[in-house]
Amino acid sequence: MANNEAELTIYGEIADSQGGWYSTGNEVTPTSFKAELDALGDITTLKVYMNSPGGDVFAGQTIYSQLKRHKATINIYIDGLAASIASVIAMAGDTIHMPANAMMMIHHPMSGVWGNAHEMRAMADTLDKVCESIQETYLSKAADMSREDLIALLDAETWLTAQECLDLGLCDVVEKEKTIVASIRDLEILAKYKNTPRIITVKAEKDDPPEPIPPINPVEPDKTEDVTKAKAILALECEL
Repeated sequence: MANNEAELTIYGEIADSQGGWYSTGNEVTPTSFKAELDALGDITTLKVYMNSPGGDVFAGQTIYSQLKRHKATINIYIDGLAASIASVIAMAGDTIHMPANAMMMIHHPMSGVWGNAHEMRAMADTLDKVCESIQETYLSKAADMSREDLIALLDAETWLTAQECLDLGLCDVVEKEKTIVASIRDLEILAKYKNTPRIITVKAEKDDPPEPIPPINPVEPDKTEDVTKAKAILALECEL
């Protein structure tokens, strides 16, 4: 930190907590992010570097609110990808910077629910309200975009280049291409999206190759033939 400026990173999945069954240890949570934010003290400028496939909607909205409440000027740098709720967090920036090879994905919020018909209808109603809130967040940044055009982009699960984001008002500065400094490891999240560009998944697979899976029941080599030969040699030696 220098000259009342500080930096934070949002690399990885957005989650409400860490340490669950599906934890990668790479999650960003509202609790951990707030602790890092509070530790910065009295600053005037905050640079937030992002590379995230998204994650939990409510956790992401909380992080967005934490940034919006902060008194510092917030500059967002999308180093690689800001997908789903990560793109909403990016809207907290007073300025949003994207290298030419970065991408943003926007879509309607999704959720899985187990329960009866009443519970499923209630979840659908909740998702509608969340979607309205997210629309307002995007439109507060892209002031010239109509709600109808935004909804069409959300309906289609749209993957946007940096230049397209600039044209739509979803970012402010397009910079030169840069090497992505953090690999996108959350393949399971990316697999849930409909239109993930192949270049994204190939990059993630290359940076985070799966560990080799050992055989469940290793089969010992059949030594019957060796034993038979040994017995025959022994019998021959005894005869001699």
